[in-house]
Amino acid sequence: MRIGYKLFAEGYSPQELVRQAERAEEVGFDFVEVSDHFHPWLYSHGHSGFAWSILAAVAMRTRWIELATGVTCPFLRYHPAIIAQAAATTALLCDGRFTLGLGSGERLSEHVVGKGWPAVGQRHEMLRESVQIIRLLWSGGYHSFEGKHLQLEDAQVFDLPETPPRIVVASGGPDSAKIAAEHGDAIFTTEPRADLVAAYREAGGDGARYAEVPLAWADDESTALRSAREMFRFSVPGWKVMAELPNPVNFEAATELVTEDDMAGPFGYGPEAADHLTVAQRFVDAGFDHLTLVNAGPDPEGFFDFFAKELDEPIRTLTPNG
Repeated sequence: MRIGYKLFAEGYSPQELVRQAERAEEVGFDFVEVSDHFHPWLYSHGHSGFAWSILAAVAMRTRWIELATGVTCPFLRYHPAIIAQAAATTALLCDGRFTLGLGSGERLSEHVVGKGWPAVGQRHEMLRESVQIIRLLWSGGYHSFEGKHLQLEDAQVFDLPETPPRIVVASGGPDSAKIAAEHGDAIFTTEPRADLVAAYREAGGDGARYAEVPLAWADDESTALRSAREMFRFSVPGWKVMAELPNPVNFEAATELVTEDDMAGPFGYGPEAADHLTVAQRFVDAGFDHLTLVNAGPDPEGFFDFFAKELDEPIRTLTPNG
């Protein structure tokens, strides 16, 4: 079992995220991942720094902890050639500690370049073509590519690591789980869904299974739940909504009626390690072996201390029930 820490780029400044990455290494996390968005989910978040600059800074300020995007949409706002170059450079800066997380994106961040927002089926096709282009450029030399949606003309990435980064593909359903199996090296989800792991394996996937575990640490339960609602109520409507709303104001409106009780179901919250382990167990039972802990509590420093003293050892020893 490998345990990661989510650098919540919407909730903290770039400088604070780099500091949190350093602390994550100090207390023993195996990896950190950072979201790659243009906009925050909610206006109240107040931040949304450029993920690749943050990763470069983290690479220079840490020694052994692994880094990942969680996740990057490699088309529309970007072109996959740019992501191939960015990921290769990041891997070099951190001496091979980088994993590239890819997904089909959300309108929230991708519509900003004015290219519209394709239906999910087209986005999946674009994701497949993106991975093909990225791997082509990582193979060295000049390459061109003519796909249904994406093109590459006579391009070469000159600075390449000896071993290309792993590609982890985000999945919210069986179709994207199949993409992860056929084109990625691992799968990434945000829900404890055994059906996604099963779909990944049935399609031939045999890599790591990443998942984000929602937690909110605080000295008391009410503070933890209040903070979880303030920071993460955008997640309650689910991905079919989260992928389609265009701006923070829409998420503010869509989640206005979300209550603290709504957060209590999916979240581990409060000061007791047992409550957090119960939520982590759901993901272990579903078949995940790389758990990224997302702290929606109000005190990151307190959470790091809590992890080091009470959560680190027991969460690594979790095994599937049954």
